[in-house]
Amino acid sequence: MRRQPVLSKLATMSTARASGKASDRKLSFQEVLDWLEADGLVTGEKVNLIRSLAERGAYQDKHPISVIGKRGWQDERAPHSQLTAEALTAWLATKVGLPYLRIDPLKLDVQRITGVVSLPYASRFNVLPVAVTATEITMATAEPYEREWEREIGQVQNKKIRRVLANPEEIARYLVEFYSISRSVLGAERQNEASGVAGTGLQNLEQLMELGRSGKLDANDQHVVSIVDWLLQYAFDQRASDIHIEPRRDEGIIRFRIDGVMHQVYQIPVAALAPVTSRIKILGRMDIAERRRPQDGRIKTRNAQGQEIELRLSTMPTAFGEKLVMRIFDPTVLLRNFRELGFTDADEKQWEAMIDNPHGVILVTGPTGSGKTTTLYSTLKQIAKPEVNVCTVEDPIELVDPAFNQMQVQQNIDLTFASGVRTLLRQDPDIIMIGEIRDAETAEMAVQAALTGHLVLSTLHTNDAPSSITRLMDLGVPPYLIHSSLLGVIAQRLVRTLCPHCRKQAELPDEQWQALVAPWKARKPAHVYTAVGCLECRNTGYKGRIGIYEILNLSPKLKQLLTDRFDDDALRQAAIHEGMKPLRLRGAQKVAEGVTTIEEVLRVVPPPNA
Repeated sequence: MRRQPVLSKLATMSTARASGKASDRKLSFQEVLDWLEADGLVTGEKVNLIRSLAERGAYQDKHPISVIGKRGWQDERAPHSQLTAEALTAWLATKVGLPYLRIDPLKLDVQRITGVVSLPYASRFNVLPVAVTATEITMATAEPYEREWEREIGQVQNKKIRRVLANPEEIARYLVEFYSISRSVLGAERQNEASGVAGTGLQNLEQLMELGRSGKLDANDQHVVSIVDWLLQYAFDQRASDIHIEPRRDEGIIRFRIDGVMHQVYQIPVAALAPVTSRIKILGRMDIAERRRPQDGRIKTRNAQGQEIELRLSTMPTAFGEKLVMRIFDPTVLLRNFRELGFTDADEKQWEAMIDNPHGVILVTGPTGSGKTTTLYSTLKQIAKPEVNVCTVEDPIELVDPAFNQMQVQQNIDLTFASGVRTLLRQDPDIIMIGEIRDAETAEMAVQAALTGHLVLSTLHTNDAPSSITRLMDLGVPPYLIHSSLLGVIAQRLVRTLCPHCRKQAELPDEQWQALVAPWKARKPAHVYTAVGCLECRNTGYKGRIGIYEILNLSPKLKQLLTDRFDDDALRQAAIHEGMKPLRLRGAQKVAEGVTTIEEVLRVVPPPNA
């Protein structure tokens, strides 16, 4: 990015070539159409249509792969497969003898690749550097017969050039995106070193922040605005659940959590890191001057499809500066039904029977990031009818929905979970959702609310469902009150689901299956699927996540065990005897169905009695 002499030299060579000898030839519509017809991918009628339009100049300066890919044709050899631009690029790579590359932006070092050539030069040939080493530069191109740029870049950089074939539309997209963000980072770095950054704030919790349209900004602020806009949209595109902006000694690191796994996506100069963090804090209505103590905030914006998205912000002082985490809440969470969350038919019937009760306490338990919020909000959305008053007290409010009356805990004015529940009880509620039961006072208020005729939903942090009873007793709730108020508990985890494009059937060793289902008996499936890895799943073998659930329905027989001498192991065994399926068995069921792998379940679900 900063090697101006190199970039200038390339520009000079490009000008000289333009006025001198002719460049290598581009791929023609005629040869691509002939190859498609010869390989039986399309019929002559379709080929003739494109050929006639191309001859009349309808597709001037357009790449054949882009034009044909937008037609939406089906592959005649495999009618269920569509000839997308990506599929056509993979096919073309085999025809011309070049390696095919599906560009994964998470795997690219943006700062290094944008320093190879200038944007005008790369745009002229529609080539994109995708990897840089000490001796070699890998360049993505969509023109297999255009070679002059290869000689020029190799000569200037004094490195071997390795060519790969990539989707022309993806090359054009990432050229603009990566060079724009690099230019913005460099501009913000220089600007911050000279004068600092300013911004504007939001007025209320529900004000919608339009990306790039945040009011009247000084011209000097536009670099930082562009970086933040790109960062958020990039995270939305990559299905990230969290964005981490982490200061280091010499640079800032940006990481995304995707399907529960962290990926480093960008390195940002230290001088540009502070303005970016400040910009996000301003949007989240946080104090930008305060960097010594943790803060919380929120942003509401839209993704590229126009859907509203909420982000929860949290800052933390570290050894090298202020760390910022943004949790992204999926706008479709409130629209998911229980089957989409991972409930089986039996799970759904049990859960619906539990939430149909007019009063009592229902607990959702599991570690942070196990999907408790999604389960609670999906449940509330289902039972929030016009004739029902649903009130929540949360810390913080994670998803704002007009069907609920939501209140946020504010410790600085002594508005705690307990005092919040006390207030809600004077608001004529039918259903109360408490974000988390953290202390004895909140637990007591939840029980009292249930005993006075309200349905109460809340969360706890325990390993499994029976352990929640022990946790309530540890908080000081007497067994007789638990007996009178608690309806049931659902424990849950999120496991990554196998990528449908590359999963592979495999034999299941007996010892692996026994390690998963012991000490319970479960029939071993004939076969299972293993993770392989492909371009669609970034070679992880997994794409997306789904919930597994352990539902403890406190029947009258089980409630008899809730005494002063309570033993959660005895309750667990009795519940299993009545039909409760432990988390490990629920995971085994997903393995047998081909949804996930044994390794993933063993990674996520604790061993029995852990």
